[in-house]
Amino acid sequence: MNLPKVIADLLKAQENRDSAAFVDCFTETARVFDEEKTHTGKEEIKAWMEKTTGEYNMVMNPIGFEGDKEAGVFITEVSGTFPGSPIVFKYNLEFDGDFIHSLEITT
Repeated sequence: MNLPKVIADLLKAQENRDSAAFVDCFTETARVFDEEKTHTGKEEIKAWMEKTTGEYNMVMNPIGFEGDKEAGVFITEVSGTFPGSPIVFKYNLEFDGDFIHSLEITT
């Protein structure tokens, strides 16, 4: 699957449970919207990643990506220790250069 480098980096960081590498995929002022909450800035995004990965023991299995240099939708099956696992999620992304500026996770 041909993914933008930042998405491939995000997946690798998630797989390695590397929150520092994960947050390096985002701009300084990025925002993540997940489970009815918005997390803004690298510190909040790092805390969110560590909490959700630890709590749910998440594993991502990429399905596809559609988009361009400005925005896109990354579709992945996520499994873990949460109700309904596995679930297919859409990662609705906005990019700023080589980084993610906005991520909204939907089903």
